Amino acid sequence: MLIGYARVSTADQIAGLEAQERDLRATGCSKIMSERVSSVAQRDQLTSALDFVREGDTLVVTRLDRLARSTADLLGIIATLERKGVGLRIMDFGGSEVDTTSPSGRLIVTMFGAVAQFERELLLARQREGIAKAKEQGKYRGRMPTARRVAPQVRELRLAGVGASSIAAKLGISRASVYRVLSEAAA
Repeated sequence: MLIGYARVSTADQIAGLEAQERDLRATGCSKIMSERVSSVAQRDQLTSALDFVREGDTLVVTRLDRLARSTADLLGIIATLERKGVGLRIMDFGGSEVDTTSPSGRLIVTMFGAVAQFERELLLARQREGIAKAKEQGKYRGRMPTARRVAPQVRELRLAGVGASSIAAKLGISRASVYRVLSEAAA
């Protein structure tokens, strides 16, 4: 049995999730577990997929980065699958497909996992350096808080008689943020 796992990092990446699910169905996955969660967060659907698979099954993902956050994480997932007698298939692996049921497949996945982790760490280091330089030059201010971006709508809705809970739900912010915006406006 082929079991698919699809993941995107944020809720607004719906098209990416739908594309993964489409590709997994086209591959013949009879069950697909998908989620919208960062790889560093608790991945409940991945846990469910790892619990669900049985000996002889294959877990299928579209890309390696959809499955693991680091080489250690990848090796842990592969070890779990191997203990259960389950294979791992990665559909898009540099233009080809790789399957961990062979020693060469496991070697390739491990090497690419290490390279991916290395690239990610380099990217984060460059990003930190760029932010530090921008801060030194007074050009970096960070992301404007979400509640402050919608402050005019908060005040407008409040003037229209809408309650704090309704405002929060409508604008996708917390009630505390609504009260903070309103208290700043009153000051």
